[in-house]
Amino acid sequence: MIELDDATLRSHLLTALDVERWADDVAAQAPFADADALITVAAAAATPLSANEIDEAMAHHPRIGEKPVGDGAAQEFSRREQGSAADADDETLAQLLAEGNAAYERRFGRVFLIRAAGRSRAEIVGELHRRLGLDDDSELRIVGAELRDIALLRLQATFADSAASADSARSTSSGRTDGAGA
Repeated sequence: MIELDDATLRSHLLTALDVERWADDVAAQAPFADADALITVAAAAATPLSANEIDEAMAHHPRIGEKPVGDGAAQEFSRREQGSAADADDETLAQLLAEGNAAYERRFGRVFLIRAAGRSRAEIVGELHRRLGLDDDSELRIVGAELRDIALLRLQATFADSAASADSARSTSSGRTDGAGA
């Protein structure tokens, strides 16, 4: 069971996706039976995000390929997510990514956003170049979906860790060490 006070829950939600309406909608349905229930509600509340909500969320996302500035939880998520996108030919890909980022910003007026977790830098560069050819509405829908997917991964990481800690505490307090609940 995920039972947090409203302020703590909202803090976790806004770290995952800095959109006030979304955090309000998700928090209003608390408590959650488990992380899966929270993820289901969070996904529904983020589908779709409005153009203003996308702008609200994008204000806190660093350029892909650049290190996030600051020490908050959202910046730490970005560091881990982008750290998974390293390749052998990093220097060439980094240059292509920097050039693509600049072209994207000129074209769409915002930083390029993509779920970096699980993608190579080459895949990210390829997707960046593909998306440069899209119309504004199509690209905005993709950005909203990417923001949602990033948020869901962040919530999964946050609450899966919490569930694992709770399971460990329960098994230790019951004298069991095999990870099974009492």
